[in-house]
Amino acid sequence: MSDSKEESIGFWGVVSIGVGGMVGGGIFAVLGLSATMAGGATPVAFAVAGVVALLTAYSYSKLSVSYPSQGGTVIFLDKAFGVNLMTGSMNTLLWLSYIVTLSLYAAGFSSYFASLVGLDGSLWNHVLISLGIIVPTALNLLSPSLVSKTETYVVFIKVLILLIVLGFGFTSIDSQRLMPETWGSAGMIISSGMIVFVAYEGFELIANTSSDVKDPEKTLPRAYYTSVIFVIALYILTAMVTVGSLDAEAIKKAADFALAKAAAPSMGQVGFTMVGVAAVMATFSAINATLYGSARLAYTISEEKEVPPFLKKKLWNQPVVGLLMTAGVALIMANLMDVESISMLASAGFLIVFGMVNAASYYRSEEVKSSKPVAALGVISCIAALAALLWHTWGTDPHVLWFLLGMIVMVVVIEVANLMNYEHHLKPRFTK
Repeated sequence: MSDSKEESIGFWGVVSIGVGGMVGGGIFAVLGLSATMAGGATPVAFAVAGVVALLTAYSYSKLSVSYPSQGGTVIFLDKAFGVNLMTGSMNTLLWLSYIVTLSLYAAGFSSYFASLVGLDGSLWNHVLISLGIIVPTALNLLSPSLVSKTETYVVFIKVLILLIVLGFGFTSIDSQRLMPETWGSAGMIISSGMIVFVAYEGFELIANTSSDVKDPEKTLPRAYYTSVIFVIALYILTAMVTVGSLDAEAIKKAADFALAKAAAPSMGQVGFTMVGVAAVMATFSAINATLYGSARLAYTISEEKEVPPFLKKKLWNQPVVGLLMTAGVALIMANLMDVESISMLASAGFLIVFGMVNAASYYRSEEVKSSKPVAALGVISCIAALAALLWHTWGTDPHVLWFLLGMIVMVVVIEVANLMNYEHHLKPRFTK
């Protein structure tokens, strides 16, 4: 890390990282799913999920200032609780959750690309999903610096297109479609918000920049809150335009590309195309950036000796092994699972990890100068959100819970294997 101000990241740079991480492929991939579940209450569902994200952002802001590191969440948990079975499992779960999120972005990329060029059928769906992962993987191998350099421009373009569509979209809203009589049940609204919680997880990326931020004590908290609050507002408005412009049947038919369909009533084919192009750009860039970050996350937790050491092996000074493993698992999941199942797994994984981050803020409250009541509320909100998500999944698609259980068992087995290989893991390296 350089101490020069020229290389440090300012407030708006950090905000763009947070907004870019959230307004990636998630909103395009899961908006239709949420609207199908919650009906006219879709904006409320996104607001509920946003509250959980905002509470967690508070804990992240305190931990980022106290433990500045490119390791982000990994270092927060290790510093708070020591390097042990629990923290190793949580950090590995974070990596797997990003892999699941990659699958979700690939599904969104396929749906919007197919709708733009008029492709149909399961064969094309699998081809586009696979290309949506393979091509970015090749780009990461050939020019990882290009991935990071282009993200700021892509963030600006996709947010600008969304704002233009929202501006026109409000002219075609039928307010009756947003009335309480069109809402789903309270349980369905909350479940809908939690199943799309993955659309908010990207603010976590700010933590990885904390060691390079200019005036971190002031910049980081403001950047966390600004980015999360902006995205909450953006998602609520986007949900209002979508459910206000389309009837329930139209949303159901176009669930995989609902936002593009919602732009048509006010902007015609131009609006549909604009959103389609923005969605393809957003999902593709999100895959690019997530592959880039996940490969480095795998390297970090391998450096912490929480996953097998071969994951930190580099070729051409890049964490190629972690990149290929991340891409390979995502490729399999994206081609075998539906969007709702993928979204549930990703949201559940992040809620578990975020609950532990809030617990870290609570446990180390004196050291990181956090409010215990606020941190505790963050823990409770994550637990309640996870419970609502699991309850909904149990009633609609219980077999997905076996996949979630399998993810959790897998990370524990991986960490137990590491405990057997690294004896010093039995003694936490970070203590109070």
